[in-house]
Amino acid sequence: MTDAVAHPLIGFGRVRHTRLRPVHHAFVYPTCFLLLPMRSLARHGAGILPCNRPALLSFHDSDHGDGRGPERGGALAWLDEVLRQEGIADATGEVWLHCYPRVLGYSFKPVSFWYCHRPDGRLRAIVAEVNNTFGERHCYLLDRPAYGVESQAAKVFHVSPFCTVQGRYRFRFMITPERTRTVARVDHDGPDGPLLQTSVSADLLPLDAGTLRRAILGYPALTLGVMARIHWQALRLFLKRVPFASNPEPPERFVTR
Repeated sequence: MTDAVAHPLIGFGRVRHTRLRPVHHAFVYPTCFLLLPMRSLARHGAGILPCNRPALLSFHDSDHGDGRGPERGGALAWLDEVLRQEGIADATGEVWLHCYPRVLGYSFKPVSFWYCHRPDGRLRAIVAEVNNTFGERHCYLLDRPAYGVESQAAKVFHVSPFCTVQGRYRFRFMITPERTRTVARVDHDGPDGPLLQTSVSADLLPLDAGTLRRAILGYPALTLGVMARIHWQALRLFLKRVPFASNPEPPERFVTR
């Protein structure tokens, strides 16, 4: 599918998380997120979505990549540099960014996904951009993925103090051809087998005055809620006596392929 001019979308759905060992621990939360066609936004603007300015709900380039602002081309320019450095020259079609917005001026994005397409609309690469609560960021580049097909990457970046930096991630992404529903699944296999199963699924709607209002009224403390839930679940794991792992040094390379 090729988009001459693509328009921003917003997803309303659920985050699911299940820990399998050493104790079973699971939760489900409602969520909303943005799905932004970054090349179309760069050419034609973001319409109703506030970008790089204060607002109740907004998108800021500096929340991604190396933190560069729009005066240096923003997050899309950073992504294109990463792709060139990794020898990917044909991902010049639309780039869809799945990310949390900044709400009330505050942002924390545990993971964002960059879906990079060829000019003919075929998927060429996916970049999973991961942030931890220690203020660190790392990216996993999935080369030549396919929707509905599993991709893997070695875990090299510390995320949770209740998981060591060992094992592998298994990624699977699905989206309807009309972009009306999406599922992103990331599972973590440790040295002893499957450990974590996580996913975010949502119905996708055009980002307009009505859906923007629904997000602001329905999720007024979205980012604060994400942080609060992370720490609440960490406390529950601590009370269940799940072993605690210290934060190691981040990997030398910013991007793991």
